[in-house]
Amino acid sequence: MRHVVIGAGQVGGQLAELLLAEGHQVVQVSRSGSGAPGAVKVAASAADADALLRACEGADAIYNCVNPPYHRWPTDWPPMHAAMVRAARETGAVLVMLGNLYAYGPVSGPMTEDLPLAATHVKGRVRARMWEQALAAGIRTTEIRGSDYFGPGSTGEAYLTTQVIRPAAEGRPVVVLSDPDVPHAWTYLPDVARALVIAGRDERAWGRPWHVPTSPALTFREVAERSAALAGARRPRIVRVPRAVFHAMGWGSPKMKELRETLYQFEAPFLLDSSDFEKTFGTTPTPIDEALVASIPR
Repeated sequence: MRHVVIGAGQVGGQLAELLLAEGHQVVQVSRSGSGAPGAVKVAASAADADALLRACEGADAIYNCVNPPYHRWPTDWPPMHAAMVRAARETGAVLVMLGNLYAYGPVSGPMTEDLPLAATHVKGRVRARMWEQALAAGIRTTEIRGSDYFGPGSTGEAYLTTQVIRPAAEGRPVVVLSDPDVPHAWTYLPDVARALVIAGRDERAWGRPWHVPTSPALTFREVAERSAALAGARRPRIVRVPRAVFHAMGWGSPKMKELRETLYQFEAPFLLDSSDFEKTFGTTPTPIDEALVASIPR
């Protein structure tokens, strides 16, 4: 099979490596022209519809693994998404979208795939429209949704890895932006890549969204303490940034300003039900201690 992975970041890179290991042909599209060893690398903008269509010629599956900066979602996502939908329509490939949980908005209880896309905030509406447009486009498509990522290969976007797991394992204080004792679902990066591989080749996945196999929710404190114990470090000190300071940080950082919009995810239990994917495809999330150990630098 011929797979086109759009994006070479923390998910796109691992996805390409998995597909290559299975013997598939992989084309990796990124602005920089970077990609996994063995992939055909194409330097192009995902918003360049003509260039993207050329890169996707002969594709069986197209994977959307890009992620613009939060504050640019309303301007950057529409042309990129339109280009990917066009490529899927004209090549007949299945479009596998890497999504998230923003489109649901605040939810009481575990999130399941049949919930309405009821978000009213900007980022949630952007993601909801993307899924609605893909379904209406008459293409084969699916969306794989996970919670906040962590794990090996994480970039600075993976807060849990860089700001909680690693400092705790190194015996340093752990600084968090919200209540450290609120349960939150965390999705392991290699599990995300594996779910995308399944979605791209198993027709049972097409036509609906799915949740990535994800372990039961843990608080910041629980993650920090387990990471420290696994690394043989002392019990970590947890420092919470005062709310006033958190809001003030937004004045100088577009990213921090955008995080205010989704702060609700950390103010009440944020729970993810991935049982439907697990039962349908016979998979389970990586055991949490195994995932934490793999996330600690050696």
